[in-house]
Amino acid sequence: MTWRVRPATDDDAEFAAIAALVSAVTPESPTSVEEMRWQDATYPGARFVAERDGRIVGAASTGRIYVYPPEFERYWCGLHVLPEHRRMGIGAALLGEVSTVARAAGKVGLQTSASEVQTDGLAFLGHRGFVEIERSKSVRLDLAGLDRPAVVPPAGIAITTLAARPDLVAGVHEVAQLAFGDIPAADEPMTAGTFEEFRTRDVDRPGIPAEAFFVGLDETTGEVAGYASLMYLPGRRDIAWHDMTAVRPAQRGRGIAVVLKLATIRWAIDAGLTALETGNDVENAPMRAVNAKLGYRPLPDEIELRGPLADAAVDR
Repeated sequence: MTWRVRPATDDDAEFAAIAALVSAVTPESPTSVEEMRWQDATYPGARFVAERDGRIVGAASTGRIYVYPPEFERYWCGLHVLPEHRRMGIGAALLGEVSTVARAAGKVGLQTSASEVQTDGLAFLGHRGFVEIERSKSVRLDLAGLDRPAVVPPAGIAITTLAARPDLVAGVHEVAQLAFGDIPAADEPMTAGTFEEFRTRDVDRPGIPAEAFFVGLDETTGEVAGYASLMYLPGRRDIAWHDMTAVRPAQRGRGIAVVLKLATIRWAIDAGLTALETGNDVENAPMRAVNAKLGYRPLPDEIELRGPLADAAVDR
């Protein structure tokens, strides 16, 4: 049987095939046609597929890493190959293609992530010079049978949503600018980006419901004290990720993060979701303590890796 690697076409049927493949290979990090379309429109990059006897059996993507500035020296790399089609050079060929794109953009390496249960993928990357730079402790809160929590904010803090108060989005961005740099993240501080970029990525993105985007408002000053948002897993409406929980530094230590998270949990229960998932760097003790207090249970770790660009590979 023969295979070849080629650029992905801008076709809904092909995008659907890629989404199905990615979601099958990494069910913990699924994607959808809607999510892929959003990614390509917001952070243009490149996609490739591997075909074997007319069937898509592998896929790869690359482009800017969302939470780093455009000049960051590495590109993101997503690489997925169906298990029965591994160990025949397909992954290496896909890695070579995305490396060529990154090299042409002036990048010196790639960055990616994988669940600790993806032992094949981790071995593949390790053999090609990728090393772990960060580890996130993933957790899950099952909502079935969970009591609807009370949401009692600290004195002087009002809880609202961006659905009710869309005018607060600038204040939310201000908090994000203050908070992103505090998130443990290897050796490169994260950035919220410009207001326009933040809004596109963290507010108006498909799958982020405004009614589940909770904002803590200081009733004395009128400024945003913190926020917490959810994002549906791509292609699903029964499970969501905690996209971000952030509190203005001057307001920390008052229990605002816990209250905002409780608000998202209550919303999820009311909306009929079955579970919420999130992850925090092993060094992010405060937020991990919040999750443990609220009953979140461990999932496999998510590992961030960096590696060198590969040489271009040929089809076989």
